[in-house]
Parts: sequence; structure tokens; C-alpha cells
Amino acid sequence: MHIDHINISAPKAVLAIEKDFFCKVFQLAIGYRPNFSRNGYWLYATQTDSKDKNALVHLTESDEHSASPVKHYLDHVAFQLTGLARLLAKLDELGISYRTDSLPDIVMTQVFFTSPAGIGLEANFLNEIISP
Repeated sequence: MHIDHINISAPKAVLAIEKDFFCKVFQLAIGYRPNFSRNGYWLYATQTDSKDKNALVHLTESDEHSASPVKHYLDHVAFQLTGLARLLAKLDELGISYRTDSLPDIVMTQVFFTSPAGIGLEANFLNEIISP
């Protein structure tokens, strides 16, 4: 079993911001999306060596979904990536706040931040550490 994709449903203006954010930060690209009754985008990994041909992030236009003051229990979505220095430079360039954590026992660096819509994101980098 594996997670097929994540879906973000939000009004059109929020989706446009999320689309740009995910494309810039995670180097995703807009790709094929079937003709659904609601507009949206499917975002794909752009790495040429990627064997994953599935859209990782689905964005669906919805006026029924909105920011909510009600506490939710989904904490974050995590991606395993390569290119730690590149991601940190991109986050700095975009002025996105983040925190890092190092797990030396498994040689992994984690980067935690949020999307413009407030979705918790985690980027995991195996065998990559932050230079002092």
C-alpha cells in the first residue's frame, strides 16, 4: 500500500496560490487532469528519472471548502526528496519560514513548513545534512 496523492479543495483564488507554491517549492508541474465537473489542477513530479507517473497533488476548485477555526487532526503531509540545499535556498528566496530537525541515527534531515493555505508540510532528506 502507498499514498496515491493528496487533495486540496479550496476556492479558485486559494488554489492558484497553492498551485504556484507547490510548483515552485517542490518543482512539480501541471499535467493531465481528466475532465471533472469541477475545475482544478493535477501536479506531477518533474524529475526525469522519476518512475512515478501519478499526480502527487490534486487541487480541486470548491466554494464549499474554506479556512476553518475548527481544530483538525491531520497534522502534515510528508515527501521524501533529494536536494536539501536547493529546497532551503528556495524557501529562503520565497520568504517561507521553516524549521529543521536532524536525525543522526538514520542520517536524515527534516524540514517543516506550511503552504499558503496552512497545510503542514514535511520534507525528508535521507543521507543529506545541513552544513554548519
